[in-house]
Amino acid sequence: MSAAYGAPLRPMLVRHGLLLIAAALVLFPFLWIVAAAFKTQIALLTGQLLFQPTLANFMNVLFSSTSDYVRNFSNSLVIASVSTVLVLAVATLAAYSLQCMQWPSWVLHSLLGWSVIFHMVPPITLAGAWFSMFRTIGLDNTYTGLILAHTTLNLPMALWMMGVFVRDVPKELIEAAKIDGAGTPRILRHVIVPLVSPGLAAAGILSFIFSWNEFAVVLTLSQRQTATVPVAIGKYAQENTIAYTEMAAASVLSMLPAVLLLLIAQRFIVRGLTTGAVK
Repeated sequence: MSAAYGAPLRPMLVRHGLLLIAAALVLFPFLWIVAAAFKTQIALLTGQLLFQPTLANFMNVLFSSTSDYVRNFSNSLVIASVSTVLVLAVATLAAYSLQCMQWPSWVLHSLLGWSVIFHMVPPITLAGAWFSMFRTIGLDNTYTGLILAHTTLNLPMALWMMGVFVRDVPKELIEAAKIDGAGTPRILRHVIVPLVSPGLAAAGILSFIFSWNEFAVVLTLSQRQTATVPVAIGKYAQENTIAYTEMAAASVLSMLPAVLLLLIAQRFIVRGLTTGAVK
């Protein structure tokens, strides 16, 4: 009996062991940053594994007179939130138009193909052109310019996701609403949006996180007044010194919004990324 039970147990133990190793490899950088945030600079540079935790790094990041982190954090919240709302609105309207308004197939395929190509372009290649354009029209170093840039970067991804969800809405419901005299705004509000709410949640969370983490475009288009969290973290690396522990503390604080969103709506993200994968 022991041999019979031992045979199926071995593959299971191997599988769980491999999963634990993979989890440790994924979590190690995160745990290292969290530990560094509570160390002194000397303890970090000397590689001390046992150390006395300190909150001085967080205090310096949040309350030091030379730190702009709180302002940068609020800038990120404003830019990521507003750009996410714009992305969802435009992507939902575009997806409804493409999937439900009888466009020729070449229009649908051309737009979706172009959005994929644009999404593959590195953002840094666009930053210089946007800087020149925004400076000409007076939008450099403004929230408006950064919001428009982030909306443009995240729109292709949201368009593809919302296109899949809108395509799966039963056409009979839309036709029934039209027979009842509903116009496009009413159909969108009472039929489309309730049915594609998981897609809106998934696309919104991903757009927010991508906007929150964007660095190259913000570095080019912003100055001290409008800089965001990634730029703030980069400022701790100066020419003559690098404040590793304060950089780690700022990084830990920057993870909080993304982690909170992922914990709240992780099932929507999984559904949004896998919808249509087996069709």
